Amino acid sequence: MKILYIYCHPLPESFHAAIRVEALAGLKAAGHEVDLFDLYAEKFDPVLTEEGRRHYHDEPANRAGLEPIIERLQRAEAIVVQFPTWCFGPPAMLKGFFDRVLMPGVAFDLSDPAHVKPMLGNIRKIAGVVTYGRPRLMAMWMGDPPRKIVTRYLRWFAGKGAKAQYHALYHLNVATKAQREGFLRRVRTAMEGF
Repeated sequence: MKILYIYCHPLPESFHAAIRVEALAGLKAAGHEVDLFDLYAEKFDPVLTEEGRRHYHDEPANRAGLEPIIERLQRAEAIVVQFPTWCFGPPAMLKGFFDRVLMPGVAFDLSDPAHVKPMLGNIRKIAGVVTYGRPRLMAMWMGDPPRKIVTRYLRWFAGKGAKAQYHALYHLNVATKAQREGFLRRVRTAMEGF
């Protein structure tokens, strides 16, 4: 399966970097073809500029400058998105990716605004690999937006039949070494079975 792995963390020495190593190893062991899109390393510009917003509904002008990543997204059969939860949401870099790339003519058909249709039928599976600084009960109390972004929002663009997985480590700020290592093992195992 062709997988677009969207990675969003600025620090190469972070725990997220260790998670990514295990996830990619699991996907490789399963024989998947992985296209790693590291938003920070590739210097993705998350800012939806005045010009970008002005042409947001203007297909195909809205693709200007984004053609390579759109091509990568449209080639993929699955998406894995990995990120930390900051302020109970994804980092601004990832939110900017969603704002700029998941647009009319790419991720959804807006030709009939009363009946918007998903356009990423090529995506059959989605997985989120996410960490939180706070405990799960606090995330649930806040509505757990990252979980909904992966399991509802991204899945909607893929259309009917797409499956979504969610792998989360809550309360990372106080997680023990054993808990962190356990999460690394769970992620690798999940990606081996993806």
